[in-house]
Amino acid sequence: MRRILTLTIASFVLGLSIFFAPSASWAYPFWAQQNYQNPREATGKIVCANCHLANMTTQAEVPQSVGADSVFKAVVKVPYKANTTEIGADGSDVPLQVGAVVMLPDGFKLAPQERWTEEIKEETKGVYFSQYSEEQENIILVGPLPGEQNKEIVFPILSPNPASDSNIHFGKYSIHVGGNRGRGQVYPTGERSNNSVFPATQAGKISAIEPGENGSTLIKLQSESGEAITETIPVGPQIIVNVGDSVEQGTLLTNDPNVGGFGQIDTEVVLQSPARVYGLLAFFIGVTLTQILLVLKKKQVEKVQAAEGI
Repeated sequence: MRRILTLTIASFVLGLSIFFAPSASWAYPFWAQQNYQNPREATGKIVCANCHLANMTTQAEVPQSVGADSVFKAVVKVPYKANTTEIGADGSDVPLQVGAVVMLPDGFKLAPQERWTEEIKEETKGVYFSQYSEEQENIILVGPLPGEQNKEIVFPILSPNPASDSNIHFGKYSIHVGGNRGRGQVYPTGERSNNSVFPATQAGKISAIEPGENGSTLIKLQSESGEAITETIPVGPQIIVNVGDSVEQGTLLTNDPNVGGFGQIDTEVVLQSPARVYGLLAFFIGVTLTQILLVLKKKQVEKVQAAEGI
């Protein structure tokens, strides 16, 4: 009974989140979360690229070094041309949306909100963050978000403290970042979305182009053997062939409606030890003092030589 009650409450909360927190990332990275235990493959490719086939630039900005147990900003940039729209699942023009994933080193995680500065609160207004799974709090997801207002996404990150965690050490760490704009071209099931180009699966001559269900288009071909072939094109892509055209297998039947794309980048951050910073400052001070003393000594020697007429 308690289990049923818990599930009911969880479903109710999820429903409310969908309605009242539309920027939450229930839908956008859902496919990756459901199908991949880790969003980065052994080859280094982030799995979002399996569905978002087009490549577009993604940029990331992080500090060169950070202190232990400190909050810093990782900024992910997903640039694209202003006022760009894409086709929605129903074939209508919709604003482009963006999303991002930041894969931090072990020990790094999203900073708790009570440690956010006023600047960070303002920069992350309307942005909902979630971790990839309950066990992977170092992998942070964002999206979908309205693209025009979120071409730069700020991630407030909390660095670990080696003094309280023996598994963490000072040094250089890698950060893997992925940024996406627009819908994918392939579903995880292998099916093409309507945000994709559609080629002919077989060669033949187009005998008819007819409307289908739910706004789709049926392209009927007659093969050389006389076999009747029907290509179903979902609503959205524009047909670029005509009745009477002969097409080969792989010939494009539609335009490519996709205007978005995915990109990833790797960057680094140094978890800096205060002792090293103090040591470096002491070294610089020592070098500076040594140079000053050498100059003073040289001046003293020159005065003695001048006095003795040397």
